[in-house]
Amino acid sequence: MSHTSSFYLSYLLRSRLSHSAVSQAKQCHAQILLQGLLPNATLQTDLLLVYSRCGLLRHARQVFDGMLRKNMHSWNIMIASHVQNSLYSDAIAVFCKFQRMGLRPDHYTLPPLFKASIGVGDTCLGKTCHALVIKLGYDEYVVVGSCLLESYAESGAMSEARCVFSDMSFKDSAAWNLMISRFARTGLYMDALNCLRGMILNKVKIDSMTFPSVLNACGREGDLIKGKEVHGQIVRGFMFSADAAIGNALIDMYGKCGSLNYAETVFKTMTDVNLVTWTTMISCYGMHGKGEESLHLFKKMIDIGFNPNPVTLTSILASCSHSGLVDQGMQIFNSIHSEYGFEPSVEHYACIVDLLGRCGYLVEALQILESMKSSATTSIWGALLAGCVMQKNVKIGEIAANRLFQIEPYNASNYIALCSIYETQGMLEGVSSVRAKLRDLDLAKAPGYSGINIAGRFHKFYQGNLSLPLEHIIHEISFQISKPEMTDDCEQCD
Repeated sequence: MSHTSSFYLSYLLRSRLSHSAVSQAKQCHAQILLQGLLPNATLQTDLLLVYSRCGLLRHARQVFDGMLRKNMHSWNIMIASHVQNSLYSDAIAVFCKFQRMGLRPDHYTLPPLFKASIGVGDTCLGKTCHALVIKLGYDEYVVVGSCLLESYAESGAMSEARCVFSDMSFKDSAAWNLMISRFARTGLYMDALNCLRGMILNKVKIDSMTFPSVLNACGREGDLIKGKEVHGQIVRGFMFSADAAIGNALIDMYGKCGSLNYAETVFKTMTDVNLVTWTTMISCYGMHGKGEESLHLFKKMIDIGFNPNPVTLTSILASCSHSGLVDQGMQIFNSIHSEYGFEPSVEHYACIVDLLGRCGYLVEALQILESMKSSATTSIWGALLAGCVMQKNVKIGEIAANRLFQIEPYNASNYIALCSIYETQGMLEGVSSVRAKLRDLDLAKAPGYSGINIAGRFHKFYQGNLSLPLEHIIHEISFQISKPEMTDDCEQCD
């Protein structure tokens, strides 16, 4: 009889694994206790599983602690359930107890631990689990390889992630998408685009999750040709107008690649727009110096019924800054708290200080900065210092620079900015003093450059660099371009 009851109750528990089955699971538990069916490893494991699936970790832990013989399945359930509920430290504690008992993990034990290592930011744990994968020969399991890859990629260890990825015997679209998105996130845009080429060569199905990351890489790299190529693939294979994430990525890519008309076209043809769509288009107008268009779109967005979030407000403030729209920018900045209920963020303060600084209102910018409830960050003081460089203001420039020297003493750009202000005013003693500080700190600023992407190769141009293979042709063409202007000037003089 007890065997039949155990079998029946086990069947009932396994059929009650949804979140809505809590009361039925508790009834089964009560019957198990009333009939004196414990200890029973099968029933206890079933109870453990159903409580874990329902998110009742306290009940699950009570069942687990009461098990006289804990099987591998029960340990795996406890570790995984803690991870699923973001209790990463508790999951690691269970695994440590597991190890102290001299047990050997299987290929179901390790994947949740990789997620736990990401959750607590413990790269050492991730590497320890990787060593176990190699030692126990679990690297051929797809789920193990995928979680190992995610562990390295999420922690920014892209060289290790690259090695794991190349060693994977089976790479599904999720693995490719993970590599593309993390390459793009860490600024390795060419690697992200190369990953896309790899997907195509290996005939891996490209899905809607792939495109936003690839388009982000195209935009960051300024690769308009590749961006248009990806757009073509989207049009051929997807109804992108129905996918807001892809549409938003297209707008952003075209804006960053300098093709504002294309960005506008995508925006106008999208059928599913959200707040991110409006914010992205506002940002595109702003980066192209079209502040009035940004303001018009911002007003239209509000009239339709979208309320701006802090990111939207940062975008519209940046647009005002790039176009020198002081009154409109100040109006929006003052409305952040009064109309929209947000406390102005660091980004908002940096934008308004940048706007005022660009337009010569340095005293007002300093007053806003000093009125902040929290301490101003490097981005805000940096915006003020940049404004002082533009306006050649020594007094406020020294205030901003000295604060930056305290916050980030080894940033050469701040010293060079102050030195530039002194040079424009002929203050040679100040120039000598700042240069002496640079020497004492052994600092050197990386030279600035412009660049262009041709046929997948990024070419950099530094000021005064005469080592480029086609340098003489570049100068000759530049001279020919400027020649008509020189002729016109001469004719006007005559």
